Amino acid sequence: MYLPKWDAPLPPGSGSGIKMLLDGQISFVQSSRPLKDKEYEMAFQRGILLQQIPVAIDGIAIAVNPSLNLTGLTIKQLKDIYRGKITNWSQLGGAELEITPYARSIQSGTTDFFQYNVLGTEKFSDRVIFVNDNQQAFTKISDKNNPGGIYITSATEVIQHCEVKALSLSRYSSNKLVSLYKNQGKPSDTCSPSQNQINFDASFNGDYPLSRRLFIVINQNRKEDEQVGETYTKFLLTDEGQKLIKKAGFIPLRLSY
Repeated sequence: MYLPKWDAPLPPGSGSGIKMLLDGQISFVQSSRPLKDKEYEMAFQRGILLQQIPVAIDGIAIAVNPSLNLTGLTIKQLKDIYRGKITNWSQLGGAELEITPYARSIQSGTTDFFQYNVLGTEKFSDRVIFVNDNQQAFTKISDKNNPGGIYITSATEVIQHCEVKALSLSRYSSNKLVSLYKNQGKPSDTCSPSQNQINFDASFNGDYPLSRRLFIVINQNRKEDEQVGETYTKFLLTDEGQKLIKKAGFIPLRLSY
């Protein structure tokens, strides 16, 4: 009996979306990281010309349990957590509590950004637990019986989850912490619009140390797909599109919106 080949679904993320674009499965892709050299090379080998167009800016939030008695971290401290050098919150002035670091799969644009911009040539520690999606991570972090978790994610995701809070960050000194949120990322019982608003200025001006551009990636060799991608991109770059981007919690390319 013939059984059709079954391909396991790719984990969600920018890398998976770009692969689907190269395979001709989708018309364009929204990516939270720039294209890699190997992706350009793969596209060239297939006779594909890719174009990436920035449409917004996104901050990377550091989500933890709201009971954690800690205001923020430096980039080096964050790096040391994810490479396994710091394993207990007491090493950072917090409670005697084991740190459990979480991250999305390596296909995730957020994880890829963190690897390149924070870890550099270092590898993720074996202590890091990779999860399938944000909800899985937030469920683990918000667990009152295991409050030592930490998770890297998009700033817009933390706004939607009142059961976690975001730590402030500093490039070098713990005395110069910058919050990604106007309300310091503290959770709210109601998640009202006045709570956890994005600190747009901090991300746009670079005061907050972990921000990235978001892109639309288009296949320029497939006319119909190219037209669809270009139309979508052009809309996002209009005044109305940039206002919608800001409303969604992302930082528009022109902060006047």
